[in-house]
Amino acid sequence: MSLAASVADQSWFKDPALARIFELLNADGEEVRVVGGAVRNALMELPVSDTDLATTWAPDQVMARAKAASIRAVPTGIDHGTVTLVIDGRGFEITTLRHDAETDGRRAKVSFGRDWQVDAERRDFTINALYADRTGAIIDLVGGLDDIETRTVRFIGNADDRIAEDHLRILRYFRFFAHYGSGRPDAAALKACARARDSLAKLSAERVWKELKTLLKARDPGRALLWMRQAGVLTAVLPESEKWGIDSIGGLVATEAALDWAPDPMLRLMAIVPPDTERMRELSSRLKMSRVEADRLGKWAGAPAIQPTLAITALDRLLYRHGAEPMADRIRLSLVSARTRADTDTSALTDAAGHSRHLTRALSWERPQFPVAGADLIAKGISPGPDMGVQLAALEERWIDSNFTLDKATLLAEIG
Repeated sequence: MSLAASVADQSWFKDPALARIFELLNADGEEVRVVGGAVRNALMELPVSDTDLATTWAPDQVMARAKAASIRAVPTGIDHGTVTLVIDGRGFEITTLRHDAETDGRRAKVSFGRDWQVDAERRDFTINALYADRTGAIIDLVGGLDDIETRTVRFIGNADDRIAEDHLRILRYFRFFAHYGSGRPDAAALKACARARDSLAKLSAERVWKELKTLLKARDPGRALLWMRQAGVLTAVLPESEKWGIDSIGGLVATEAALDWAPDPMLRLMAIVPPDTERMRELSSRLKMSRVEADRLGKWAGAPAIQPTLAITALDRLLYRHGAEPMADRIRLSLVSARTRADTDTSALTDAAGHSRHLTRALSWERPQFPVAGADLIAKGISPGPDMGVQLAALEERWIDSNFTLDKATLLAEIG
């Protein structure tokens, strides 16, 4: 094992707030250890954000000890053994050792315990079941260190059993593979996910969309999406992608890197589904997307594709009619397509240049203000109502077609 099995020298581990928790809960024969993502990321030389801990203390005892030490304790998930200690404005989740006493694949009833081996074995993946004690030494009870070294995402124990405990682990598997995996997926895991894919229909839409969105945030989700498709999992949760394909993801990731675009899970979703307004409305409703997400997806689907030779004045009219963000989303994906084609077709470089010009315009575009209002028509003797709306719309179209150059006086003069 070439990994240094210690995190003692890392800055996050030297946090005084963490030291205070170690001091509080390593006492009277009981113990607390850092567990999960913080240890995994530290060993993979990735940023550590949240620091979660596991302890032999019961939840009410953690609450009591925190209160005695004047540390704010919040019972964020006390029924499942989790208490959040707030120190210096930051939260640290402390969860009592436990095992799942009963589960239906979505919810679990837990029993608290004191056995670290049992606690490790009830977790999902080996790379998530590593502990760091108060000295920073890594404690590996399930072979996680070897899997971190090879970047293997592997279920603890029997993959079918782990998935039966929580069906969401199918999507979590591919999400962790996207972020932390390398090479081919673990064969046992992939087969278990394929066998259980129908169980995904039992999950809440919110949980499915959260996992998909987090997967799509990975630096390069392409391999994970490919294996999801191979296992039938992608079709189960995102049937819209089945005939549209995921081939454009590679080009999008390459373009993001080349042009310094931040990974955008919504744009990546758009890259693998068809720009069909009705189907995108159904998709956003099925996954219970936020209003902002659903609105963006729908407007993107309704925006027209444009040719790279389109005049800027014509583009301005489209930006006004369809909005800058939907048009920018469309243009970005057209630019990705052109850049990808340029590998084998040098003429595509010209298309890419045109789309780049359009994108620059869309990102800097400011919506002009239509100079005529209802009050102006009232002053011309037109009563409020449907007729006024029709006349306002007609005037606005004349103004748009003039490339926004006609002024109020000229427009009103057309009314007579």
